[in-house]
Amino acid sequence: MGITSEDGGFGELLRVSRRAVSISQQQLADRVGLSVTAVRDLEQGRTRRPRRGIVDAMVAALELTADTAAAFRDAASDRPRPVPAPSGPLRVQVLGPLTVSRGATPVRVGRGRRRALLGRLALSPNSTVSTADLIDLLWGADPPPDPAQAVQTHLSRLRAALRADDAGPVRTVARTAGGYQLNLSDDQLDLADFRRQVRRARAAEPGQALAVLDDALGLWRGSVLPDIPELRLHPLSTGVLDEYIGAMLLHTDLALAGGQAERSLPRLRELAAANPLHEPLHARLMAVLAASNLQAAALEVYADIRRRLVEDLGIEPGTALVEAHRRVLRQETGASDTAGGRSGPPAQLPAGVPSFAGRADALAWLDGLLRADQRVGAVSGTAGVGKTTLAVHWAHRVSDQFPDGTLYVNLHGFDPGGRPLDPADAVRDFLDAFGVPAARIPQGLDARAAQYRGLIRGRRMLVVLDNARDAEQARPLLPGTPTAVVVVTSRDQLTGLVVAEGARPFHLDLMSPTESYDLLTGRLGPQRLRCEPEVAQRIVAVCTGLPLALAIVAARAQQTGFPLAAVATELGGVSRPLDALDGGDAATRLRAVLSSSYRALTPSAARLLRLLGLHPGGTVALPAAASLAGVPATVARDLLTELTRASLLTEPNPGRFALHDLLRAYASELAFDEETPSARTAAFTRLLDHYLHTAAEADRQLSPSRRPCVIPFGEPVPGATVGQVDDPVSWFTAERSNLMAVLDRARDPDVARQAWQLAWAVDSALERQGHWSELAHAWRLALSIATALPDLRAQAFAQRRLAQACTLLGRDAEADAHLGQALRLYEDAADDAGQAIVHHSLSCVYEQRHDFERALHHAEHALSYARPSGDESVQALALNAIGWCHAQLGQHAEALAHCQRALLLLDPSDHRAQADTWDSIGFACHHLGRLDEAVHAYEQALTLARQAGARHLEGTVLSHLGDTHLAAGDPAAARVVWKPALDILHSIDAPAADDLRERLNRR
Repeated sequence: MGITSEDGGFGELLRVSRRAVSISQQQLADRVGLSVTAVRDLEQGRTRRPRRGIVDAMVAALELTADTAAAFRDAASDRPRPVPAPSGPLRVQVLGPLTVSRGATPVRVGRGRRRALLGRLALSPNSTVSTADLIDLLWGADPPPDPAQAVQTHLSRLRAALRADDAGPVRTVARTAGGYQLNLSDDQLDLADFRRQVRRARAAEPGQALAVLDDALGLWRGSVLPDIPELRLHPLSTGVLDEYIGAMLLHTDLALAGGQAERSLPRLRELAAANPLHEPLHARLMAVLAASNLQAAALEVYADIRRRLVEDLGIEPGTALVEAHRRVLRQETGASDTAGGRSGPPAQLPAGVPSFAGRADALAWLDGLLRADQRVGAVSGTAGVGKTTLAVHWAHRVSDQFPDGTLYVNLHGFDPGGRPLDPADAVRDFLDAFGVPAARIPQGLDARAAQYRGLIRGRRMLVVLDNARDAEQARPLLPGTPTAVVVVTSRDQLTGLVVAEGARPFHLDLMSPTESYDLLTGRLGPQRLRCEPEVAQRIVAVCTGLPLALAIVAARAQQTGFPLAAVATELGGVSRPLDALDGGDAATRLRAVLSSSYRALTPSAARLLRLLGLHPGGTVALPAAASLAGVPATVARDLLTELTRASLLTEPNPGRFALHDLLRAYASELAFDEETPSARTAAFTRLLDHYLHTAAEADRQLSPSRRPCVIPFGEPVPGATVGQVDDPVSWFTAERSNLMAVLDRARDPDVARQAWQLAWAVDSALERQGHWSELAHAWRLALSIATALPDLRAQAFAQRRLAQACTLLGRDAEADAHLGQALRLYEDAADDAGQAIVHHSLSCVYEQRHDFERALHHAEHALSYARPSGDESVQALALNAIGWCHAQLGQHAEALAHCQRALLLLDPSDHRAQADTWDSIGFACHHLGRLDEAVHAYEQALTLARQAGARHLEGTVLSHLGDTHLAAGDPAAARVVWKPALDILHSIDAPAADDLRERLNRR
């Protein structure tokens, strides 16, 4: 005997929900008052129906959303009903209402959202459907608080519903890197079975093909998923219906050619009635009726659809219908050419790529052109991103909706070895496709374009203008009629068409890792990738989502038969990455494809592209680009705009520009091939000075009372632009990776001074934002540089700050060694303020080790050295450290007095030091029992820490504030502030996060 599928669902749902909030079985048992054995029995299905009170306690303990809680209670309430365990293979059917069965036994998968999830996954079998797509499907613009968790909950129950027997669930619904996928064979899914049969029919002899199509069409039980409102009109559902119509048209043509017209008639009547404006269907229906000696009925079909076309759309029937009508009138009842032929409508689309993958968003956008008032689409994107493949694939998919034909032209706008096609020649080719005799084709572009627009007016046609150089080349080929849909592809953004002709723009971006993996799977087969999954992911990463690069690598793997590991090694083993991405001809040699875009640039934009290859970071802002080129920001903006319109750059955020990795490699090659060494050095020096002086300005705003840099700043080199900093915290956040990359690159002795200064300029921001590993890395570099500098204080400063980074990272022995070196260097330099700061650092080190007596000793030494120097900011640091040590030793009144004295000495604009001191005051007040004053002090500290961008301090203050709320008898208020404190401390890997997590789990 088996159990109902839902009985197995509660245990899995409980396990998923518990793991989502990172608690153990023991912790859950403690919260709800059960033994850990009872919790384990529930999760493993040995106990299947917990009491209602236990379920309610678990809902509260797991902090479930409303949706998840409802599913949780639903799973717990189902009574186990012994039923025969289902046997036989799983089968899912979507060509009609959704049904699931095992052998002859129906499988109940649930209602509502669970059925929608299964239906959506089944429409994309064996392919990843992103979590974002599933969330949008289920909730649209009103998702629950944790939609990803809610999706996972529904899918957990779906897995339970697809259970084969008590041995465990069939691994059918799989979690992938980007979402979820339904893994079914062709025999397990009617949609896959239908597609397989249609492919067989297209490859078979006519007689056999007709029988195969009978089987394929017989799989349909109605429209696609009519019982699931979310999917009834989904683009994937309508696309599957288009496949059915295409198969029916093929069936009809074969039946007519074989003299078996009546074999298609029943299905054709039904399908034409369901699609009253579909001209190819009605043209075929007229032919079948006429071939069945039902000429009157055929003429009636023509009259009816003509009336509907005129009344509903205001247009006359297209060529296919008119030809079918003519044949009926002439009683020509044999096989017709309504499917296309030399005398039929134009059909110029090139062959599509059989292994098309991904691009669901782009296909949905293109589908939108069919319903839009403005039916011109402009698809732009970088070289090799798959614009042509997308346009041709989509055009084939919807070609049946254009009974008057399809036109296609490659305008050769960016061909590696050719010149752009003259628009006059392109129009002549279109006129030829309409059958216009050569003698009647006029000379001159304007006359030809007028004749073309006259011929296409009122016709329902699809026009693909591929690889346009710019808007000027494509404009004369626009048909100017609302009955035609036009898709223009270009590396140019075609802004002119968008502005003047109202074209709808779409930027085709790089493929996601999931789409890239799917493309490789389509080219190489799933088995080959399953054998070497990690290698396949490495190839995906190297190709950076560029379809042309992926296709070249796949072809290399197919042609050589080498293991993927060998191909990946070949990819990574070349000094110039583009050397390995050569498909053998100009159209598939990535370097040649990119060079055609490069050659189309103005000289100034081409130079900027080359110099961007020297930028070591991921994105570049306008002032940095201006500095690289040594031009004013206004000039750089125009050049960046040119590069962006040419799809050589993207602008992921306003004012920030990016090259994908392969384009960056190409730009770097150009820089080393075409720029002199002195030009490259000058460009990098300008870039370094830009980041140095802009970081120094941002640091000045963050730490206005900070002591001046021990190595005085000079003026920026000519041509370097100092950026405007409106928000220093945001600027450091946006530029951090660039700053570290530039610092790594600045190894030349000629820029040693600027490199050390850059480490100084980023120091405060890295510490405050919790990037302590990067802080240590920066000061290691600076220390290696400082030995070549004459000032001992530069070495001492680097030693001291490296010690601080090591302390924050828990590397105590290293910290001690560096602080000892720093103290000796400051003694040699007779620098009292420097010695004071080192003693303050030693105080912090011993405080973190809970050796508060030694910490106090060094804090007092810091104050004794700071007073003769006259530096009040250092004195304030020392006084606050003394106060904090007294507080840790239980001397809270003395602690408060020292911290209040520190506050009086601090510069009001030094938000970080003030926040530290207010935190100490709050701690002392808390332990003196003055809880209201403690809350006030912590709130002051919190505001100042946020203004200073000090993430670690912000988390610490929130933790202390929660402690005070708890002491005041308000545990709910404590939890409110502890939760964001934990988020902050966990995000920067602070050791205090573990203790705080335990406190939250105990409450």
